[in-house]
Amino acid sequence: MLSKKFKILVTGGAGFIGSHQVDALIEAGHKVIIVDNLSSGQKENLNPKAKFYKVDLRSEELSSIFHNEKPDYVFHFAAQISVNQSLEDPVYDADVNIIGGLNLLENCVDSDVKKVIFASTGGALYGEAEEVPTSENYPSEPMSPYGIAKLTIENYLRFYNQQFGLKYCVMRYANVYGPRQNPKGEAGVISIFITRMLSHQLPVIHGDGHQTRDYIFVGDVVRANMLAFQSEENDTYNVGTGRQTTVNELFDLIKDELEFKQEATHKDVFHGQQVSCLSYEKINKALGWKPENSIEDGIEKTVQWFKNK
Repeated sequence: MLSKKFKILVTGGAGFIGSHQVDALIEAGHKVIIVDNLSSGQKENLNPKAKFYKVDLRSEELSSIFHNEKPDYVFHFAAQISVNQSLEDPVYDADVNIIGGLNLLENCVDSDVKKVIFASTGGALYGEAEEVPTSENYPSEPMSPYGIAKLTIENYLRFYNQQFGLKYCVMRYANVYGPRQNPKGEAGVISIFITRMLSHQLPVIHGDGHQTRDYIFVGDVVRANMLAFQSEENDTYNVGTGRQTTVNELFDLIKDELEFKQEATHKDVFHGQQVSCLSYEKINKALGWKPENSIEDGIEKTVQWFKNK
């Protein structure tokens, strides 16, 4: 375990997961530098104790930040985050998520960074898996450019480790939700439902609502990242709950929490992945991590945050 205090660079540190990670690192006594172009991150998410650079990952400015700050560790959250947008514009997705990621890794090697903790995806990586909950050994067959880009950076991390000795941990998240989530994109369905109900609008469910996801609370994700950061291993871990929840169940949980009286509107046919659920057995054995927030508890905390906001 690491007891020393380090200088840590967090890409996407104004975003949903990244900002919670920054808070945890600062609370643990580390010095944090945030790099975020604010394309999906929010200024109000920035921790005032962190040093902030409004810079795009693909920018040449990144190398001067590394040169001046000399970070010990890097947490990489910055990304084009929408699966749908990646389907509409695969070239842009690859430019941000692959070319931007490579620019980051090149700078990590040049600056002798000790380790990279990479925010990957479990939800978009395994496709329609026959093994549910799905383990890390299951073949990765992403069905979207977003998933393909995440897998590509995972492969580059292995290359940079073999070639240059750059240590890494790949964290494959299930569908993360919680306070500060931007109500955009499919992964943000919880925040979308909450914001619609709070503004007395009917949530829309695509298809019959029987499609399932594994919803993981952001606080549990941050704890997993902290354990990976403190571990000496180069490895890949799923971060999920092993529990499937349908969109209909999700709607009912939020509806009860908000005492919302109406039913959701069902429209169109749902064309995406039908089932997504991750096994957390490996990270439990290796790092002692397990989810602490049930979907019921997590939704209660998330609803409370959106109400206060």
